[in-house]
Amino acid sequence: GFWKAFFPLLQEAFPVMKNRNLEDFHGAINIVRPSPIRVEADEVTYSMHIMVRFEIETELMDGKLDVDDIPQVWNEKYEKYLGLELRNDSEGCLQDIHWAMGAVGYFPTYALGNLYSAQFYDRALESIDGMEESISRGEFSSILGWLRENIHQKGKLHTAEELVEKVTGHPLTEDHFISYLKRKYSSIYGITL
Repeated sequence: GFWKAFFPLLQEAFPVMKNRNLEDFHGAINIVRPSPIRVEADEVTYSMHIMVRFEIETELMDGKLDVDDIPQVWNEKYEKYLGLELRNDSEGCLQDIHWAMGAVGYFPTYALGNLYSAQFYDRALESIDGMEESISRGEFSSILGWLRENIHQKGKLHTAEELVEKVTGHPLTEDHFISYLKRKYSSIYGITL
């Protein structure tokens, strides 16, 4: 729904888009194709990038992996999970700054963010009448109000686990994110997932 409101503005700003239609544009920006670079990954394969990093971090912390072996293990995991053969360490284990700055254990927070956002979105959808139609019109005030009331004003009053359960009625689960991906990509590709 988001692009229904904003695609005409994109067409105005970029004349080359004048002869394009929304459906083709939406399909093009949501292509699912494994990429060696995490920040260029599509949302379907993104979590696989996080799994590689998490598994390597865990093996390092558990003393099961030597630092010198990271490039080889990284490449093996990318081939196993994403079907990619990496050309060099720049598109492999050296692509992120996190470990160099001591941010070990940070990567899973990206995947958790996807889980939280999908679960909160589904709850907001249940709570806000006409939410998807509002998004299609580029109107976000009802969503912002819901977020302020249910998420933003809570600040540090609750842990993330407590907050998701208070807001959605159940603990964090991957089900909402998987359902989101199935809905979105079934629609884009005209298939049943």
